[in-house]
Amino acid sequence: MAKASSKKPRDIAPIDPMPARVDPCLATLVGKPPKGPDWAYEVKWDGYRLAVHIEPGRVRILTRGGYDWTERFPTIADDARRLAVKTAILDGEAVVLNDQGRSDFGMLQRALGRVPSAVEAGAIVFFAFDLLYLDGRDLRRLPLRERRRLLELLVAGREGAVRLSEEVQADGDAFFSVACEHGLEGIIAKHIEKPYRSGRGEWWQKITCKRRDSFVVVGFEPSTVPGHLGRLLLAARRGNELVYVGGCGTGWSHELSRELRNLLESIGTKEPAVSLRRKNAIFVEPALVAEVEYRTWTDDGKLRHASFKGIRERADDATVREPVV
Repeated sequence: MAKASSKKPRDIAPIDPMPARVDPCLATLVGKPPKGPDWAYEVKWDGYRLAVHIEPGRVRILTRGGYDWTERFPTIADDARRLAVKTAILDGEAVVLNDQGRSDFGMLQRALGRVPSAVEAGAIVFFAFDLLYLDGRDLRRLPLRERRRLLELLVAGREGAVRLSEEVQADGDAFFSVACEHGLEGIIAKHIEKPYRSGRGEWWQKITCKRRDSFVVVGFEPSTVPGHLGRLLLAARRGNELVYVGGCGTGWSHELSRELRNLLESIGTKEPAVSLRRKNAIFVEPALVAEVEYRTWTDDGKLRHASFKGIRERADDATVREPVV
């Protein structure tokens, strides 16, 4: 392979059409970090996967499912306009950091206004971890190490709403252990010699400290406390159908319990999305997806020790976990 030039792509490259949207590269869940000099590691952020498109005269912020959420992330859009580029596509994660510097999905949702909170939208930070397009050149064919070099030239050292997701060159097992000790969700391992490939593959791997997945909310059971939530009823995908996988009754505060109850009552339905009969169940339209942390699956395909972590709109093409039976 020829040695990469130190000149910027805008000076040497032919013009490649800028993609209107790029399907994201997705990490495959594995049990332990891969080993070898061709792997680099990053913190696994707990937020919304976004692509920031910088174009002449505008910035677009697209979700993983391709929805335009630019208006929901005004500080990220404003900061992206200040980058020294004409055109670019940055791949990364929008997060809100808590007092310990860890990304907090619940705080992010409050900042976006889905559930009322004192967390402001200005607290949202976009951590960029890949650069897919830059000033007329499609970078997806380049190896990750070269894409990262160009990304670092663009955003390293910034402290605004657009920042660099730091890459760590370390022993994967040691880094994973430290991440878990500090209460992080996990780590991501990436093969530095691979191009950017949309979809899920082995070139990006995720190693989580606890099991955590997305499940469709199909109903709830009221709390014994009037106006509050007792238990979420959850479903997962099996083929083209949804099947009931159990419930979740912990993970929310007293205030959030009331807010979630009001939210779910607003989308109530008499036609359940799954085959389920429960005496006190109130069914809802399958429009929301709950982020749930759990220990394992039971033999009959139900979640064990499930705890609520956040909620998002199903329309954002969230990945819904298939049950393990």
